[in-house]
Amino acid sequence: MGRTVTALVTHEGDPLGAVGPFAVETAWWSEVGSVAGHLRRELGVPVLVLRLLKVEHGEGGRDGHVTYHAEALHPPTRVPARPIDHAGLGASHELRSPWARLDGLRELLGWAADILAAAGRPPTGPVEQHRTWNLAGLFRLPTRQGPVWLKATPRFATDEAGVIAAFARLDPGLVPQVIAAGDRRMLLEHLPGEDCWDASAPVIISAVERWVAAQTAVSPPEGLPDGRSPVIADRVRALLDGPVGGELTAGERAVAHDLVRRWPMLDDCGLPDTVVHGDFHPGNWRGDGGPPVVMDFADAHLGNPVLDGLRVRDFLPEGKRPIAVRAWADAWRSHRPGCHPARALAIGEPLGHLAYAVRYQEFLDGIEPSERIYHLDDPVVTVRRALRHA
Repeated sequence: MGRTVTALVTHEGDPLGAVGPFAVETAWWSEVGSVAGHLRRELGVPVLVLRLLKVEHGEGGRDGHVTYHAEALHPPTRVPARPIDHAGLGASHELRSPWARLDGLRELLGWAADILAAAGRPPTGPVEQHRTWNLAGLFRLPTRQGPVWLKATPRFATDEAGVIAAFARLDPGLVPQVIAAGDRRMLLEHLPGEDCWDASAPVIISAVERWVAAQTAVSPPEGLPDGRSPVIADRVRALLDGPVGGELTAGERAVAHDLVRRWPMLDDCGLPDTVVHGDFHPGNWRGDGGPPVVMDFADAHLGNPVLDGLRVRDFLPEGKRPIAVRAWADAWRSHRPGCHPARALAIGEPLGHLAYAVRYQEFLDGIEPSERIYHLDDPVVTVRRALRHA
């Protein structure tokens, strides 16, 4: 279907007008680099997308017609002809991401520029916006020593820099290099290559084996969220007893509550509680054919590592899944003799979905209403996915 865009543009908070509809190459709503580029060409000045306002006809985070609020960083040389209603743009919301507000975005970019200047590598050109949504703001800053990536995350995200540092002490090549970190933000060195969605067998095996080896030795960083069995089981029960449970039938709720009782069975498989990535799919690995680097630790927590084994398996093409399962199980048996990783995968499959349902509800509880379309039905859909694997 593809994505078309209308941008409601302001400068210094004052309305300028609407640009669009226009088509962009990428279908994903959060990928706004092409949107900012089109607006820059249209208006003759740098423009950054602040936030999503509404979506028509799209679903699953992609496609449809998307309306954004965008900010021109300088007075435009060409003013949009179509006027806009400023009332909705000026309204604030307590859950709005800092990078979705003009003042917050300026502060964030200023912080990055100051850090890089102090390090002797000031930005040599305008910032390039790549992604903005309720889970992250991602920007690329050019420097003479190579590009730097700025990532900002919401209050419900894990402190990524702390997790990266914990793994870097064991295997520096496993994780990105952090230049600097602040409150819910960090600057990262550029990683060459591409995301490993179509990972080869050697890349899959390398990523899984090195990740498991690090998990067996890592010391959990301070402040890591607790997702161990008693904690996550209680949170699933609370989810099922709340509004999400109200969307299920009585029979579905009963089966889901029965599944929660399996968490002690998962613990009996002998896998240790450790730092779990939380979203360990190949799209969060980056490489150029050699051992990949693992990225995006916003969902990291202390818990059972079966969640990572399930995640990598489920995101690979059907024909490559046995490679990941075998590598993951063999690695855990090697590092933890006597454990039962294959049994953990079988027991953990529905439990993993229940854990993700809780996480998706955290997203919904932590973001402003216009952004909830990204995750709106995810908790109940994911609970039902767990039931299909009961």
